[in-house]
Amino acid sequence: MRNGFPLHAMIRFAFALLAPVLTVSAQPPPGYYDTAQGLTGEALRAALNQIISPHSVLAYSQLWSAFARTDRRPDGSVWDMYSDVPSGTLPYSFQFVSDQCGTYNGEGDCFNREHSFPVSWFNDVLPMNTDLNHIFPTDAWVNQQRGNLPYGTVASASWTSQNGGKRGPCSWPDCSGTVFEPIDLYKGDLARGHLYMLTRYMNESASWPAPILSTGEFLPWAESVLLAWHAQDPVSDKERARNDSVHVIQGNRNPYIDHPEWVTFIWGPEAGVGEMARLQVQVQVIGDELVITSTDQLAPITGSIIDATGREIIPVRMVPGRVIIPFPFPSGVYLLRPQSGPGAARFVR
Repeated sequence: MRNGFPLHAMIRFAFALLAPVLTVSAQPPPGYYDTAQGLTGEALRAALNQIISPHSVLAYSQLWSAFARTDRRPDGSVWDMYSDVPSGTLPYSFQFVSDQCGTYNGEGDCFNREHSFPVSWFNDVLPMNTDLNHIFPTDAWVNQQRGNLPYGTVASASWTSQNGGKRGPCSWPDCSGTVFEPIDLYKGDLARGHLYMLTRYMNESASWPAPILSTGEFLPWAESVLLAWHAQDPVSDKERARNDSVHVIQGNRNPYIDHPEWVTFIWGPEAGVGEMARLQVQVQVIGDELVITSTDQLAPITGSIIDATGREIIPVRMVPGRVIIPFPFPSGVYLLRPQSGPGAARFVR
């Protein structure tokens, strides 16, 4: 055993990193997702959580070597999403080992470890802080400019990277504050990383201080950004190959790369017009009325409707059968959340 790792485990890990990187379609092992088949909503997310948890946890220092397998361009250089220029000339490129940070004073100096879901959002603890499914090698200066800002859309940038990434005031509906917008080519990659985090760590996220979450679930504006980016930027061959490489190293996968349709099965309209975990509750807006229907004999449950800013706008009381509530609110994504108990129902006005 060396530094807390059995020698045989270190040998297996080193072999995995030295193996050639292949650009192939993602291939989960036969039967990997069997227990998730036919499910939607929270039942699907819970099944995926069980499939991808736990995973082999890396030491923080091992991320450098892992990147050499997961994020290597065909020419052997670092595949950096914050400096890549699709169908154009790269402003600079990095080499593994020699260009890892280090000291930096501007773009192109070196690369480091970008937690696309920032460490401050989950209190910088294992296993989240070394989970490759949301950590990428990126230009250190651009990483610093992004900091721990949420991803979002920027209409008027206060700073722009050489490949077109932007920092500035959020222009997405109901979003406020400063955000970072990556280039279009990688918006889906980063969105699916966030969706992975709220699946792999769905039982831990309620205590996270992430600014895009409320009691462990995405704020409606953040969810709508991620769903839009997921749809706008479909899964690429690069992403599929990376998913395979991560699986070799840490033994789990991002299910939304293998099955992109599951994103809408859980967070989109295919989730049953808003399925609440373990309760047979559906929510929909008809005209200017909110209709809450329960096919289960649940006891009266109090809850609230939360808007895209995370603000409670009206209280509700759910009973068996149908409850109709006036709903004179603007278009957008909303949550129906019980004051106690599991789950939340998402719906769109």
